[in-house]
Amino acid sequence: MMMALGMFVFGLRTVPYQELQRQLAWRHASTARVGLRPARQYLGKDDETITLSGVLLPQLTGGPSSLAELEAMGDEGAAWPLLDGEGRIYGLYVIESLQTTASLFFSDGAARRIEFSLVLKRIDDDAIDQMGTPPLAKEVA
Repeated sequence: MMMALGMFVFGLRTVPYQELQRQLAWRHASTARVGLRPARQYLGKDDETITLSGVLLPQLTGGPSSLAELEAMGDEGAAWPLLDGEGRIYGLYVIESLQTTASLFFSDGAARRIEFSLVLKRIDDDAIDQMGTPPLAKEVA
């Protein structure tokens, strides 16, 4: 397992990413002052974004069905816990966007190569009411 978003596991058979980009930001409000630089006040953390990107070769790695599963999770609009293969818990994330580019097609139109970029945004960890429901729990309910 490379990483897991909720019950979706990133790996060679699903969506193996080749690049993980993490962006952190902090908020500082400023107030203009005459003859001086603006005064700044630290307001706290701002958005935290993780972007996973890479190339899928459906004959060797994951393909359209794995991307469709991520799309369905995005459609749900829910937050999912994100953790990596080393056990690090990143927090709760929503799927903000999924971009795919298919190329090198077979005669039936199936892509031999799919480039993807998945953008995840962290939400407040106390927003547990926004968490997604695993697919099996939905079927039982």
